[in-house]
Amino acid sequence: MSKEMVEAFATLEKEKGIKQEVIVDAIKAALVAAYKKNYNQAQNVEVVFDEKKGNFKVNAIKTVVDEVQDSRLEVSLKDALEINRAYEVGDEIRFEVTPKDFGRLAAQTAKQVIMQRLREAEREHIISEYSQYKDEIVTGTVERRDNRFVYVKIGNVEAVMPHNDQLPGENYNPQDKVRVLVTRVGSDSKGAQITVSRTAPDLVKRLFEQEVPEVYDGTVEIVSIAREAGDRTKIAVKSNDPDIDPVGTLVGPKGSRVQNIVNELGGENIDVVKYEENPSDFIANALNPAEVIAVQFSGDEDDKNALVIVPDYQLSLAIGKRGQNVRLAARLTGYKIDIKPESQVEFVESDNDETESSQDDTSSEASNEETPESIAEQIEDDPSQNFPNGEDVDSALDDDADKDEE
Repeated sequence: MSKEMVEAFATLEKEKGIKQEVIVDAIKAALVAAYKKNYNQAQNVEVVFDEKKGNFKVNAIKTVVDEVQDSRLEVSLKDALEINRAYEVGDEIRFEVTPKDFGRLAAQTAKQVIMQRLREAEREHIISEYSQYKDEIVTGTVERRDNRFVYVKIGNVEAVMPHNDQLPGENYNPQDKVRVLVTRVGSDSKGAQITVSRTAPDLVKRLFEQEVPEVYDGTVEIVSIAREAGDRTKIAVKSNDPDIDPVGTLVGPKGSRVQNIVNELGGENIDVVKYEENPSDFIANALNPAEVIAVQFSGDEDDKNALVIVPDYQLSLAIGKRGQNVRLAARLTGYKIDIKPESQVEFVESDNDETESSQDDTSSEASNEETPESIAEQIEDDPSQNFPNGEDVDSALDDDADKDEE
């Protein structure tokens, strides 16, 4: 060991961010392991480092006793007094036992332990540095891709973007700049690992925070987000200032603000709706652009089921293509939404305060079922299932087109 070793420590600290103390401790542990293994010694040993000379020394630690039982661990009081007359029984004496040559096996053992410690220290450093970026947007450079991941360079580390976190239809070529959300900072058997995403709902939220000052400072609050990445996103917002329109603030002049985010997400449609404390109004807003006649609940506060009544000609629009509109609205509001056309229900007033009665036998039978499934749930489970009135999504769209022609 020499001063060159000290310079090497300084270089590692500068390039890898690993402090010299960590490296020295790793080498000390390596030398202890190599000494015990190579020389078949089980005695207590320690390694000390001379920072001025850049040298390591191996010391054997022995305890002063009256009668020696194990010469590897003990030294007699008589011998100890010859070294220093101040020694007493129970004291520890350090004897330098540094070998002139550890040998090839010792060097290999030391190298393995050192590399392991360095990997651990580097992993801890990466986790400590990048944990602050969790759930935040960062800009990285695409390095390469394979069947499982897109590898993105962020600073001095390589992050991975799994297949389900990649936007459908988006190409990732080497050297492309990409804005991603850091979703996980952790470690595995191979070292530190950072996972990033382009499909997480929070990515949309962070983009709006960067684009809209009112969202960043909390004047306008994003309450909830429902997203089907690459296709469509619904976002509910409210204003903490009565003089500020939350929807208009996010959309921006001539739609400029929301359009910037749409462009960033490769043309993904974004619906901005106003959050309302009243669940009925919130659900009606969430089904935008469809018109809603009424929203009815069972009366049980814990029951998150809602019946939404829409004009017949708005049924397909309310449901959306493959049920997407009602599905996103359900996620946005937290309610299980069942949609019925106006022709299937009738509003009446009676002594029993009934708000709905059946016009035909089909509706009556559906309302008397003990556990009716919502249309939204049916569509989400199997988009090909029929609606209660016997229409599926495509046929409903065709019927609307026919009515328009008439």
